Amino acid sequence: MTISPPLKALTIAGSDASGGAGLEADLKTFQELGVYGMAAVTCIVSENPQAEWRHDVFPVDLSVVEAQMSTILDGIGVQAAKTGMLGSYDLISLVVKTIKRNNTPNLVVDPVMACKGASTPLNPEIADSLRDDIMPLSTVITPNLYEAGIMSGLGEITSVAGMEEAAKALCKAGARTVLVKGGSKLAGATSAIDVVCIDGAVTRLETELVPDAYTHGAGCTISAAICANLAKGMPVMEAITEAKKFELYAIKGSFRLNRWVGPLRHDAWRRM
Repeated sequence: MTISPPLKALTIAGSDASGGAGLEADLKTFQELGVYGMAAVTCIVSENPQAEWRHDVFPVDLSVVEAQMSTILDGIGVQAAKTGMLGSYDLISLVVKTIKRNNTPNLVVDPVMACKGASTPLNPEIADSLRDDIMPLSTVITPNLYEAGIMSGLGEITSVAGMEEAAKALCKAGARTVLVKGGSKLAGATSAIDVVCIDGAVTRLETELVPDAYTHGAGCTISAAICANLAKGMPVMEAITEAKKFELYAIKGSFRLNRWVGPLRHDAWRRM
């Protein structure tokens, strides 16, 4: 039996030493969805068990990131790409230049501004660059409540109506498709609601709320699933809805890693 070569996707993201988020979550998701994954590492994130799991971020030199992207985009080629943690203006500029030069298709931007649980951005100055420089190149951008509030200029988002307003504002600012995720975190939430805005038209996507679930890496996972689905040729809305289904299985399979954190289980859809 002959097996056809898989479609290929790239993640430009940070590495999470605990394995639950970042490019580790991306590559697991790509593999589960039948796409060959490659990675350009932008930083290394370690969690300190002697300091209540404090996140320490170690940036990778720009020349090293550039060499990795050249290997993948100049030397191989992809059907889709996604970004994760881009911690500086110079790094965003490098990624934008490389994406434009290679005319990279199906770009998913996960505008990571803080590690999970943090209330302040790692690099406050990058919000404008994410919105003005890389967002217009994206097929889909996937901010959470915190990121959508900063990028849209609306501040704290406390309702589904606020999610919709932020999504519309980002579409107006140049995004083709916006997925504002994280409605499950709103006060009084009884379901998991994400909001999609395509060309100014808003749709609510609602799934069950999984009680007592662990969610480390959830944002990385859904953006990676969208990327994989786009690589396989799905229309944008289908890529998003199928990614949300995949994420739901992974959240249902989530597990406790230690006393601080628990990740998603990316193979849960095959086991339930």
